[in-house]
Amino acid sequence: MIWPFGPYGTSIGLLLALTTPLYFLWTRKDPNHRLSLREIPLEIMNQRYYWHILLYAAMFGFKAFTDHHNEPLKEMVGGYTHLIHAIEGNFVLGVQSIIESEVIIQILSLHYLFAYLFIIWYPPVHHILSGDRDLADLSAMNYVLIYLLAVPFYLFFNVEVTSSYVPGVEALMYHDSWNIAFFTDNDPFDNGIPSLHIGLPVSLLLIHRAHLKANGIEISTWRHRGLDRFIMANVAIYSFSILYLGIHWVSDIVPGLLLAVICSKVCIHIQPLLRESGIKRAIQTFTDPRHIKTIVIAIILGMLAISVAINGSGTDSDHPDFRMEGDDVRLDTLEIHSLSIPTVVTVTNVGDAPVQILFVDRDFVEPLADRGFIDFESALPHGLSETLESDSEWSFEYLPENLLDVDVILMRSAQGSNEIAEVAILADYPYSDTLLLSGTLLCLPSFGLMGLFVGHVRSERRPDHSG
Repeated sequence: MIWPFGPYGTSIGLLLALTTPLYFLWTRKDPNHRLSLREIPLEIMNQRYYWHILLYAAMFGFKAFTDHHNEPLKEMVGGYTHLIHAIEGNFVLGVQSIIESEVIIQILSLHYLFAYLFIIWYPPVHHILSGDRDLADLSAMNYVLIYLLAVPFYLFFNVEVTSSYVPGVEALMYHDSWNIAFFTDNDPFDNGIPSLHIGLPVSLLLIHRAHLKANGIEISTWRHRGLDRFIMANVAIYSFSILYLGIHWVSDIVPGLLLAVICSKVCIHIQPLLRESGIKRAIQTFTDPRHIKTIVIAIILGMLAISVAINGSGTDSDHPDFRMEGDDVRLDTLEIHSLSIPTVVTVTNVGDAPVQILFVDRDFVEPLADRGFIDFESALPHGLSETLESDSEWSFEYLPENLLDVDVILMRSAQGSNEIAEVAILADYPYSDTLLLSGTLLCLPSFGLMGLFVGHVRSERRPDHSG
């Protein structure tokens, strides 16, 4: 694709370009609620919307810090893709075989990133500019809380994308010259469960329904109906595209929906406390006698789950991280955690078929990737390669020259082999013990929110509950 901007820049450009016209489109029947340009700064200060801006900025840093833990912890917790595959088999391969269209692949690939960013960014802006304070709060909280809820799954229950594990499934979006640099920089490719591309918008839709019910509003007459329909349409598209593009499993959707229910309920409970009484009152709800017991139990159970995951069944050396056959080429990214202490990488052939491994700079791979296909032969002269027979391994030290030096591992079945090849990759990153501690602490908000959800639901069902 001849285009000067990458997928992120293009998505942000579209986002900024479409915000104003879509806002005017969706508020055309109720222009009296629109804020004028002069009113916006005063509205932000009076309604304390600057907290929304600070919250989003903080989440940018929090997500980057959380992602920093992903690969180092993987050595200690392994992965559970084999369990998901045992349930689903090769179902996703059938989805990807439904249609072959370059245009559809391009549209769905751009939509995957753009719509997700749009649903994060636009709803709070829409409600702020429409003078709808409560929904502005709720839509901002929705993004923050659902990501907090997902952290333990991302760090301690790794599930590879389908295009890494199901033979024949192509990485239609990831393995493309336009996308590969962005996604290898930002996506660990093993955060399958839960799918927040489903969970985030569904949680927002649930918040909308609760808001309508609480205020006695019919959705057919609701002034935000256009935005709601747009979000619903994106959920429908994502339900197909995340499978078709070789990203998610069907099983990833279910936890995403469960987190959506938890997130929406917690947002609706906390928002009025924050808005009416401030952050101190919102924090006090976690120590409320009606909630404290379930919160403590949730934290204890969560910590037990983490302790079971560490060196647990996910680290079984017989379980592959990547599976391939025929012309399949799989890719794994090596992260940068130190410029002075090397990362020890061990690639093991855990299957019966011989595999060819290539350690190479991503810059050489980028022009060789095209809609799910990577030209392995053309990349060979630019890196170090090994052919591994069954039960053999290749270990090497990885020490990047600078923070921009991104290297990847490419894998394919050895030429002439008709069997499914299986590979496990173990990377021993520096400071992993320290990151285990901080990674565990990062999970505490999730456990607390889950406990609050259970406690709040229980208190609602009691006839003597008081809020």
